[in-house]
Amino acid sequence: MLFSILPYERKIFELVGRCAREIGAPAYVVGGYVRDRLLGRPTKDIDIVCVGSGIRLAEQVASKLSPRPKVAFYSRFGTAMLRHEGMEIEFVGARRESYREDSRKPDVEEGTLEDDQNRRDFTINALAVSLNDDTFGQIIDPFNGLEHLEQKIIKTPLDPGKTFSDDPLRMLRAIRFANQLGFVIEPNTFEGIARHRTRIHIISKERIAAELEKILLTQQPSIGFNLLFDSGLLKIILPEVAALQGVEDRAGRAHKDNFYHTLEVLDNLCRRSNNLWLRWAALLHDIAKPATKRFDKETGWTFHGHEWVGANMAPKIFRNLRLPLGAELEYVQKMVRLHLRPISLTKEQVTDSAVRRLLFDAGPDIDDLMKLCESDITTKNPRKMARYLEGYEYLKERMALVSESDRLRLWQPPITGEVIMKTFGISPSKEVGIIKTAVREAILDGEIPNEFEAAFGRMVEEGKKMGLEASKGASDFQLNI
Repeated sequence: MLFSILPYERKIFELVGRCAREIGAPAYVVGGYVRDRLLGRPTKDIDIVCVGSGIRLAEQVASKLSPRPKVAFYSRFGTAMLRHEGMEIEFVGARRESYREDSRKPDVEEGTLEDDQNRRDFTINALAVSLNDDTFGQIIDPFNGLEHLEQKIIKTPLDPGKTFSDDPLRMLRAIRFANQLGFVIEPNTFEGIARHRTRIHIISKERIAAELEKILLTQQPSIGFNLLFDSGLLKIILPEVAALQGVEDRAGRAHKDNFYHTLEVLDNLCRRSNNLWLRWAALLHDIAKPATKRFDKETGWTFHGHEWVGANMAPKIFRNLRLPLGAELEYVQKMVRLHLRPISLTKEQVTDSAVRRLLFDAGPDIDDLMKLCESDITTKNPRKMARYLEGYEYLKERMALVSESDRLRLWQPPITGEVIMKTFGISPSKEVGIIKTAVREAILDGEIPNEFEAAFGRMVEEGKKMGLEASKGASDFQLNI
C-alpha cells in the first residue's frame, strides 16, 4: 500500500530520500506522523529513521535547504532536529534497545528498520513509509498497524509484558492514546498494563504528570481516568482520586459514588472550558470526601468541610506529581475551597453582603468558579437540573448588580497598608492589618460605600479605638490621594 503524500510533503521527502542515497543510509518516515496522517489528524512533527547515522543525514539535508536551517544535535541519543517551513523534522538512526529492570533508559546499539519497528510502543506507531528510490511512498507494516487503525485498536507489537516492562511509561501512553483517539485497548494489552502496573514506580513524576495532563486536555477525560482506575494505575499515581470510588450503605441510606460523580463533573467542565488548571480543580474538587465522610442517623451521610480539607490536600498532590507550586496551585486551591459557596447563594433572600464576599474571595476567577459549580450539577432529574441552573442564573444577575453598584468587580480595598502607616505615623505592625481588615469588612458588610473618603473616615475611627491619632497632615494627605 502506498502512502498518500501531500504536495508540501513531497519536496522535503524526496530531498531526504536523495540525501539518504548519497550517504548510503536508507530512510523512512515513522511513528506518529504516519499514524496521524492516516487518521486525518493535523501534525507537523516528522520523525525520520535511517539505517545509519541520523545526525549525518540531518546535516546532509540541512546543507541542501535554503535558507539553511540550524540543526540541533543530541549526541547522547544519536538524534538531530531541524525546522523547515513550519515542520519540525527529527532524524535518528535505526536502533536496537535492551533495558535493565530498574530503568526505562535503554542500552542502545545500531540496528535495522525491523529492529527499530520492534522497539515501538504500539502497532499503530510502528508504521513506516519508505523514502527510498525503489520503494518511495510504500507503507511498511509488520504488525498489522493499518488494520488496527481501521479497527481503532491499541495493541503492542510484541508481547505486552516486554513492551511495558521495558518502558512502563507506555502503559500511560496506551491509555492516553485510547482517550485521545477514541480507540479501544486490546484485551491482552490491557491485561498487560494491569499485570505490570507497579513498574510505573520507575517513571519520573514529571513524565507521569505530563501524561495525566494530556488526558485532562481531551474532550472526555473520564475515558482515560476510568481506564487508569480499572488497570490499577490510578491507585498508584493518584491514590486520593482512586479513594473516591465506592458506595457505603447504612440503614438503607447510601451516598453517591464520588469517583464517578467527579468524572462526570470533569466531563461537564470540559464542555465549558479548556483551562487545564480548572480541569485539575474539577478532578480534585471532592478529593476530601473520604476523609470527611460521616453518618448521622437523622441526616444521613455528610461531608462537612470537605472543601477546606480538599484545598489543604492539593499541595501534597501537586508536590508528589512535581506540578507547579505557585499561582497554578493557589488557583486550584481557591476553586476547591469555594466550589460550594455559590450554591448556598442561590436563594432569593441572599444578602448583598454575601454576594460581595463571594466576589471578593473569588476575585478575577469568579467566572471560572461559576463554570465549575454549574458542572457540579450531575442530577438526572430534569426538574432539579433546571432549578439549580435557574438559581445560578439568578446569582449571576445579583453579582452583576452588586458589582456595578459597588464597583466591586476585581475590587481591591481603597485603604492600603501604606495609607494607614502614613496617616498614623506607624511602622509595619499587627495594628496595620487589624485596621485594614476592619475597613474591608465594613465595605463588604455594606456599612460604608466602596469609596476612598468613607473608607478613610472608618480607618481613622478604627485607629482611635486602638489609641492611634491621625497625624496633623492627614487631611491634606487624604486630599492628595
